[in-house]
Amino acid sequence: MLSNVRIERTESPKTKPNPEKLGFGQYFTDHMLLMDYSAEQGWHDPRIVPYAPLTLDPAAMVFHYGQAVFEGLKAYRTAEGGAQLFLPERNAKRLNRSLERMSMPKLEPGVLTEAIQALVGVDQDWIPEAEGTSLYIRPFIIATEAMLGVRASSSYLLAIVMSPVGAYFDGGLKPVDILVEPHDVRAVRGGTGAAKTAANYAGGLKAQAAAKEAGCAQVLWLDALERKYVEEVGSMNVFFRIDGQVYTPVLNGSILEGVTRGAVIELLEDWDVMFTARPLSIQELVQAAANGTLEEAFGTGTAAVISPIGGIRWNGQLYPINGGQVGELSQKLYDTITGIQRGMVRDVYGWTVPAVAEQEELRAGV
Repeated sequence: MLSNVRIERTESPKTKPNPEKLGFGQYFTDHMLLMDYSAEQGWHDPRIVPYAPLTLDPAAMVFHYGQAVFEGLKAYRTAEGGAQLFLPERNAKRLNRSLERMSMPKLEPGVLTEAIQALVGVDQDWIPEAEGTSLYIRPFIIATEAMLGVRASSSYLLAIVMSPVGAYFDGGLKPVDILVEPHDVRAVRGGTGAAKTAANYAGGLKAQAAAKEAGCAQVLWLDALERKYVEEVGSMNVFFRIDGQVYTPVLNGSILEGVTRGAVIELLEDWDVMFTARPLSIQELVQAAANGTLEEAFGTGTAAVISPIGGIRWNGQLYPINGGQVGELSQKLYDTITGIQRGMVRDVYGWTVPAVAEQEELRAGV
């Protein structure tokens, strides 16, 4: 577990941005958390310091061989004025799975959550209060050894930065059209698709630009082997409601296991909504859209929570879904999850934890 966090407070606090114009990931809080890893000492020297540029050797292995993983989660201001995190231990477990896949050293259980709580405790006045806003938290780990040789690094840096963010949707949920990517693929089974590693996202930028040019907001990825089965939408997991039953692609090694995805599945099961995780072909989906049995579709992720899909563009044709309107289930899921996150809906699932560390040594530092 984390202990003995050194705290160096900034002498020049930033002016906080206009809470009505936060956007996403544009502003950063006064402090960041850093922790080092070496083969001799393991993970050590956790410290909270003023937000500032990092200094790395040009030969740092992250620049050359791509050992970089990250997570994304949020702190939410509750109706009572407190603050809480949503399923942070699931983020921590996924981070360790990513670290293992990228041959990087894991964190001990509880370390990531306690590190986040310590940092939020220092910068908790940065958590915005308006509905739909939150404090986005980005932990990442990179290889730092200066070495030009293809092997795992012997040293690493864990950093956590935080950004106050506005509502993902301007004026509420808005269905968006998505473009089926016909050429590029996001990941392949046996590759790094199930890890949250930086290169996975760089590989999707070209397709995202093509989607925008086609008037779509996101890319619908197909599998790399047959170019037949749906995998993810943009950087989100995806769900489809066909003739009353909800489907999502089965986790097959090339799909990231989303934290919000897991919460949605638990809610569907609790609500007795018929649900199946299985392979879904694009042919099946467009046929269901064409005959009207595809009742609604939505992506799930930390940033948007629920992102309704208004239509699927495939082979030059747009297949509308639910008349381009938000589906009843999409709305209910969004209202329930965001309500739990902000303390407006009772958390009967035990998904939330305090955003500020309760241990005195983490609040005060040593």
